[in-house]
Amino acid sequence: MEQREAVKLEAGRGGLLGVKAGMSHVFADDGSMVPVTVIDLRPNVITQVKTKEKNGYQAVQVGFAEKSAKKVGKCEAGQAKKANAVGFHHYQEVRLPEGAKMDGLDVGKVLDAAMFTAGELVDVTAWSKGKGFQGVIKRHHFGGNYATHGCSLSHRMPGAVGMNRQIGHVPKGKRMAGHMGHERVTTQNLKVVAVDTEKQVLLVMGSVPGPRSGIVTVRRAIKSLGKKKAAKSA
Repeated sequence: MEQREAVKLEAGRGGLLGVKAGMSHVFADDGSMVPVTVIDLRPNVITQVKTKEKNGYQAVQVGFAEKSAKKVGKCEAGQAKKANAVGFHHYQEVRLPEGAKMDGLDVGKVLDAAMFTAGELVDVTAWSKGKGFQGVIKRHHFGGNYATHGCSLSHRMPGAVGMNRQIGHVPKGKRMAGHMGHERVTTQNLKVVAVDTEKQVLLVMGSVPGPRSGIVTVRRAIKSLGKKKAAKSA
């Protein structure tokens, strides 16, 4: 991808897309070891700008992870062409608060990792690891049945799920076997340990949802923003 001009999101929570590269650790000034997750903030190319007058709200649509031309359809190619790109594997909107300045947020530019600073709190959202179809012991932490005293073929069974009295059917929300994982998960208030604007790498304290090489969304922590607004109004 050609060199693009970087712009910084100043208002609201903002947001950047990245790839979960894995976990590592760094050492603090006092010598303590801090576990961190390395997030590769690949270029977030602005593919569309939405304004209050035209769309009813303010946002920027970004394309992430550019793909080859043979995998791009005509409709997507026409949209990506405005950003001087071929196409992207993932598109996502970044909402901006009403009245936020849109200066410099033009199609074709990239969002800069400098919007985050070391020490601030962020929320990280991703799809959790898929576990497939699982039983009640793994999915809901059931204790299981007896191992002896005549227990046969029912060691990991859920037991009774319904009743013959009153409603006479299985209640809604009953904990049973089923699909586990692959859900949209957000981990809040993670501390930013370091930001490398040259390599576009972000180090976040602790673990984040999703598998390695999965796409994650990093935004300013909504709870810390609420505290700042309350402090200003007071």
